[in-house]
Amino acid sequence: MTQTIIVVGAGHAGGQAVATLRQKGFDGRIIMIGDEPYVPYERPPLSKAVLAGELEVERTFLKKDTWYPDKQIDFRANTQVTAIDRRAKTVTTSHGENLAYDKLLLATGTRVRKLQAPGAHLENIFYLRAIDDTLAIRKQMKPGAKVVIVGGGYIGLEVAAVAVKMGCDVTVLEGLDRVMSRVVAPEVSAFYDKVHTDAGVKIRTGMAVTGFEGHGKVERVTCADDSFFPADLVVIGVGVLPNVELAADGDLAVDNGIVVDEYCQTSDENVWAAGDCTNHPNALLGRRLRLESVQNAVDQAKTAANAMCGELKEYAEIPWFWSDQYDLKLQIVGLSEPGDEVVIRGNPAERKFSAIYLRHGKFVAINAINMIKDFMAAKKMIAAGTQLDPVRAADPEVPLKDL
Repeated sequence: MTQTIIVVGAGHAGGQAVATLRQKGFDGRIIMIGDEPYVPYERPPLSKAVLAGELEVERTFLKKDTWYPDKQIDFRANTQVTAIDRRAKTVTTSHGENLAYDKLLLATGTRVRKLQAPGAHLENIFYLRAIDDTLAIRKQMKPGAKVVIVGGGYIGLEVAAVAVKMGCDVTVLEGLDRVMSRVVAPEVSAFYDKVHTDAGVKIRTGMAVTGFEGHGKVERVTCADDSFFPADLVVIGVGVLPNVELAADGDLAVDNGIVVDEYCQTSDENVWAAGDCTNHPNALLGRRLRLESVQNAVDQAKTAANAMCGELKEYAEIPWFWSDQYDLKLQIVGLSEPGDEVVIRGNPAERKFSAIYLRHGKFVAINAINMIKDFMAAKKMIAAGTQLDPVRAADPEVPLKDL
């Protein structure tokens, strides 16, 4: 009897999962359900090359749209799954269908965290998560336009870099005391602050946004210290939330993400979950966590697809991330924590250096800025739990892989 696998979500995890299922020889029915009009695509270019108009939307697609029918994958676009009936092993869609499954993968991803403030409904206030968001923002980014960005994380700063290059008047409002404070050391934050300032971006830290004012369209952003910033366009990037409601309503275990084991299996033996929406164990890190990472989405999707095909391969990878701003490629491996010893390797003035994080002498994370060799070496060294001498680690003349 032909088996059916339903994949809920058509992001990185969903797209990788259906590809892996076919690669592994699964010849049953695959239904992939996504709420956007597009086949699975890469999200990282949206705040960079696509926003800048340097990359066409179609170039972000993980596979050509013809690949899915060629592989006999029933892709349902513009469709949401509204309920799971685990006893009947069916899902209900927003079009009123009840679809039966033998195995189910939840790759529901995340959604942007909305800023709850007066005036947040005004026109020209955007969040950036999907292709249509990027296209709408790009349409408004004209030379001389006053762009106010709320949030000095990856998304906010990447948008700032593109906007200032397009001739916009750009202000970044960050609530904490430095940009990218959750993911990089103070030295790296200071470096990026200076890079953006030198490029013409106005960085304001410690700013609590209280609301937006305007007549129909946003005209200015107000802050708790009574300051305000004129705006033709506002882009908000203040984090994301995992899409767990479908799993929770289906009585699956949820705790800051859909709870899965090392094989991406949920509390139901017929249901798996992968990507940003999961709370998963990581043996290399020695704890459970939820990650917003392309690498994690792809690797977990492979793990889940393998498991659905009966091949158990434990998921345990050191997380890595990246951000492109101007000519700078920031690559991060591992997860740093407050209190880690930070060793600067190289010269920030040359726009090429690394911040190495040591915990009791153990190499636990790195921020590599235009330091590809450090990044590549760090992936293996951190996974191996390498101990480092901070004095030697600070010497860029010594290859990191030789330490």
